[in-house]
Amino acid sequence: MSTNKSLTQETIMKALDWSYDKAVNGGIPGMDTAIELATNYEQKSGSLIENVNSLIRWQNTKSATSGFLSGLGGVIMMPVAIPANITSVILVQIRMVAAIAHMGGHDLKSDEVKTFVYACLAGNGAKDILKNSGIQIGKKLVISGIKKIPGEVIKKINQAVGFRLLTKFGEKGAINLGKMVPIAGGLIGGTVDAVSTNTIGNVARKLFIEDSNVNNPYNDSEPVIIDMK
Repeated sequence: MSTNKSLTQETIMKALDWSYDKAVNGGIPGMDTAIELATNYEQKSGSLIENVNSLIRWQNTKSATSGFLSGLGGVIMMPVAIPANITSVILVQIRMVAAIAHMGGHDLKSDEVKTFVYACLAGNGAKDILKNSGIQIGKKLVISGIKKIPGEVIKKINQAVGFRLLTKFGEKGAINLGKMVPIAGGLIGGTVDAVSTNTIGNVARKLFIEDSNVNNPYNDSEPVIIDMK
């Protein structure tokens, strides 16, 4: 399948920025912001890690349902020249990662935190992207340290993420995400690729909570595993 001509590194970055703004500041009917989503899970009775894992599991199983998709009609009206289902994937995954970052005490208004959220979308490739940009993942990623990342490094990380996503989405074309769901007069694939979303959630938990200076005793917790039954 040939790469969609509308997909470029620039349009991918525009989709990331648009999705981050909607995820953090709102504007999609029927969709909670990342902070509202985080608050819902922070109020649960489990530990921080358990609550984050619960959030990841919910994204894997619930967000591809027609009931969830019905609130995403505005995505099709997005000012980004990218297939709607690709931006839907980016939006849902960014909101999940941003919610996890917020649960870890990170400021979603920070450009540095936004860049780390973007990096998580590379899944298991996030570590290499950050490492190649001079970020030492082996050490605790203290919140104060995130604020000291130079602007040129932020730009380098963003470019690497854009290229990684361009390759990923370009190879898959319009992306086969399961059954097509009627929405806003058109068709859109299920919003979430459960396997990649699960991986991204695990990466975000490790980056923003386990490798950060969040005070919790569960830094050796097991990754979330999808129940494929």
